Amino acid sequence: MAEKQQDQDFIVTEAIGKTEHFIDQNKKSLGIIIGALVLAVGGYLFYQRVYVAGKETEAQKELFRAEEHIKNDSLRLAINGDGNHPGLEEIVNEYSVSPSGNLARYYLGMAYLKQKEYDKAIDMLKSYDIKDQVTGAIVLGAIGDAYMELKNADEAITYYEKASKENPNNFSSPMMIMKWAGALESKGNFKEASEVYERLKKDYPSSPEGAQIEKYISRANALAGN
Repeated sequence: MAEKQQDQDFIVTEAIGKTEHFIDQNKKSLGIIIGALVLAVGGYLFYQRVYVAGKETEAQKELFRAEEHIKNDSLRLAINGDGNHPGLEEIVNEYSVSPSGNLARYYLGMAYLKQKEYDKAIDMLKSYDIKDQVTGAIVLGAIGDAYMELKNADEAITYYEKASKENPNNFSSPMMIMKWAGALESKGNFKEASEVYERLKKDYPSSPEGAQIEKYISRANALAGN
């Protein structure tokens, strides 16, 4: 037993010795690595707490003006600015790292959609980083709307389906399911559309859409030849 303990002590002592030797031989390199790590962590904290925080404060002020133009349905001023304050396009470019800069992408994408600039709307809404449950389905559905306007029903179907499954609820989900089924019907896929309508009937029977879903199911089945 004593010999076994001595062997273990020797192994530990040898390992410590090798470690100390390695450190002694590589002090300069290790110092550089540790210094670099300290700088990286310090730089990240400075970026987040000072730079990004500062940008967010500025962005909030500028975004407020753009929001006012949106409320007044002055989309041109909201997008391009009013001469005294920047518009959404400039806010997105200048404050992209901040949360308000991200929100500006949402506003800008929806503004492009209303202005019938569908390609721009798609690009901007896809760049929006969804961080809440409220805008998720709306954004995905809006992308689907833009694709439908561009006569690209396949992509619209993909986004309507995603939107219908984003934060399932009795308000947006039935609405997106109806759009999903409608896009399928536009391609003549009536059987698939009927199956999607059936899903709404099963999952959201108490929604306004659910109250009248039978007529859509009947029509889709009739068109499918069932």
